[in-house]
Amino acid sequence: MDFLPTIFYFLLTIGVLVLVHELGHFLAAKLFGMRVDRFSIGFPPRAFGKKIGDTDYCISWIPIGGYVKIAGMVDESFDTNFMNEDPKPWEFRAKPIWQRMIVICAGVAMNILLAVVIFWGIIYYQGKSVRPVTEAGYVAPESPAAKAGFHAGDIIVSVNGKAVAHWEEIENFVYTGALTGTLTLNIKRGGQPMTITMTQPLASAILEDRFGLYPTGMAAYVTSIESGKPAEKTGLTPGDVIVSVNGETISFQSLQEIVKRSSGKEVPIRWKRDEAIQEARITPTSDGKIGVGFSPVYTGPVEQIRYSLLAALPEGISDAWNMSWMNLKSIYQIFVGRVSFSKSVAGPIMIAKMATRSAEVGILSFLGFMALLSMNLAIINLFPFPALDGGHAMFLVYEGIFRREIPAKVKIAIQQVGFVLLLVFMAFVLYNDIIRF
Repeated sequence: MDFLPTIFYFLLTIGVLVLVHELGHFLAAKLFGMRVDRFSIGFPPRAFGKKIGDTDYCISWIPIGGYVKIAGMVDESFDTNFMNEDPKPWEFRAKPIWQRMIVICAGVAMNILLAVVIFWGIIYYQGKSVRPVTEAGYVAPESPAAKAGFHAGDIIVSVNGKAVAHWEEIENFVYTGALTGTLTLNIKRGGQPMTITMTQPLASAILEDRFGLYPTGMAAYVTSIESGKPAEKTGLTPGDVIVSVNGETISFQSLQEIVKRSSGKEVPIRWKRDEAIQEARITPTSDGKIGVGFSPVYTGPVEQIRYSLLAALPEGISDAWNMSWMNLKSIYQIFVGRVSFSKSVAGPIMIAKMATRSAEVGILSFLGFMALLSMNLAIINLFPFPALDGGHAMFLVYEGIFRREIPAKVKIAIQQVGFVLLLVFMAFVLYNDIIRF
């Protein structure tokens, strides 16, 4: 990994996201007549900048975000000079709570808007790829789909009354419908119409794990190779797609059965690596195994859908929503202990690596990564944690409910504790990045 391009793409990505976020706070504050004392990329201490009018536009030394210092507001600068004076008309504390809430939430809104605009542009430029199939090819054992009674070969006709024409619509309607707690899927099995209804807790299980229903055209994608087993001797590697064994075409669901029928016999095996077909001979063990871990990958037909400029907008909004839901689901999985925290959290080094890799693929890939990160930033900032926008919002909620302001000294103490914890967290993710690098 080249050092200079990595630093460049990291600074570009973080710089744009922080700039957009803080611009939201800045514009909202100006809209309501609040004086902005500082617009900072990075947290204090200040490195350099230029004062224009009332505002000091600067870069600060701690590169974990940024802030807009609004007069009369307890923020990341920990300024206490205003505490012994009466509120001025241009100060944050002098404005109605609803205006202050809009200012606090404007940064998150701008990050969401940036993601929507990027997805909108990508979809308008290149359209969307969809799998034009509605027939189930595989049902994962013990999954919500299996427990609901789905079979391989079922044809999905509609989900919660909405007709479906491709697999992306099925997934979208299923996961959206699962939020309501009830799913009704009309299917055809052997030409006969049937209805499958999923209620709680089965519908909720979809949100916590996966649906477990896969379309036809799923191939066996090799994810791992066991040392010393037949697959290793043939030259199979992770990333290969097994095409056939003993002349029989392989699908994800048929691999184990076909391999087992060839137990103890030397048979030909063919696999696809990139676009090239490779072939060797393999002898499955007596218990019908070749020593591969595999997962389903779609290899069926794909259609490209083009959109007009206006038609691409709701698709962009839908993509931003789906991305938000995936992020929240991932955070939930971390909190309940289903996935490793250290393996799921990315710090500046991992972000730099991912930004560089996406940029190497192309500008659309890089913009897509930026949109994903923008949604992550929006969600994280909504957490009710001191030093984040969600923490400021909680102060306002408290003041709105109890009709009295939290003392500034208390706010500053809470902010300081939150800021220290945030620095500790950043130190952890940085150390975690170094270990994984």
